[in-house]
Amino acid sequence: MDNSQKESHEKINYVEFPAVDLSATKAFFTQAFGWEFVDYGEDYSAFSNQGLDGGFFQSALSSTTANGGALVVLYSQELETSLQNVKKAGGVIVRPIFSFPGGRRFHFTEPSGNELAIWSDK
Repeated sequence: MDNSQKESHEKINYVEFPAVDLSATKAFFTQAFGWEFVDYGEDYSAFSNQGLDGGFFQSALSSTTANGGALVVLYSQELETSLQNVKKAGGVIVRPIFSFPGGRRFHFTEPSGNELAIWSDK
């Protein structure tokens, strides 16, 4: 973890996801969102400067809302473009764009099966 930023006491600082296929997961986030990764051995890869730093660890599990996992939600200024980028990169849309108080969003899974969402206030 990068400790160059001033840390906020008892605030969310880092998030880690399981990854069934670490290489495919990294390729998806790189293609869909331009994320960059730093590998720490064969079983862990970290990302930073994405709103919240985090990483992916090799695992046979995945995180979805159906199995009780927390839902990480990204923000987009252009929701339809983000939807197309997710699809082009190999993501699976598990909940199409819908409205909610304050905006619109959709849910998707990436190649390792982790569910995330993207929302927009537009």
